[in-house]
Amino acid sequence: MARAGPRTLESKSSSSQGSQRQSSANSTVRELGRKDRIPVEAAKAQPVAYETTILVRDSCLCLHVQRAARALARRFDEALRPLGLTNGQFSLLMSLNRPEPPAMGSVASLLAMDRTTLTAALKPLARRGLIKIKKDQSDHRTRLLELTLPGKKLLARAVPVWKSTHAAIENHLGNGEPERLRKNLVALS
Repeated sequence: MARAGPRTLESKSSSSQGSQRQSSANSTVRELGRKDRIPVEAAKAQPVAYETTILVRDSCLCLHVQRAARALARRFDEALRPLGLTNGQFSLLMSLNRPEPPAMGSVASLLAMDRTTLTAALKPLARRGLIKIKKDQSDHRTRLLELTLPGKKLLARAVPVWKSTHAAIENHLGNGEPERLRKNLVALS
């Protein structure tokens, strides 16, 4: 069976979507973001030069943000370990510290998580009795997330640990740099 064009990196699509696309060797692309596209054939054409590897290693924002995120996560994990928390669990408990229990969707959005990942992250906290997941009385499809009294007490013990660790990291960055970094990260997210 003949194909209309070269293979793409896009996910499988229906035949009606496929007929709407006009593809050629030069225009077959994979959507990376709003405007960024890469030709599939160009990605397969030649081996990548070692110089390109060095360029990516030294200049790739994604790589450097990932490395920094891992280093920060390790540092906070180590600081919070005596309390039996990870940095992710601390952030999750903190996101529930509100006057009214938030809906699962609101917490997922704040933490930039999908609901499935959030549900998995909530389970160990619920097993420990730190949070409660309950139905919203006005909409039984919605789940509300609430800190329990033990969860509130643990969070109160964790905040000074977070503050001191956070202050040490900010001091390491130097005067004015933490705020600049936050602004840049917000602009990227």
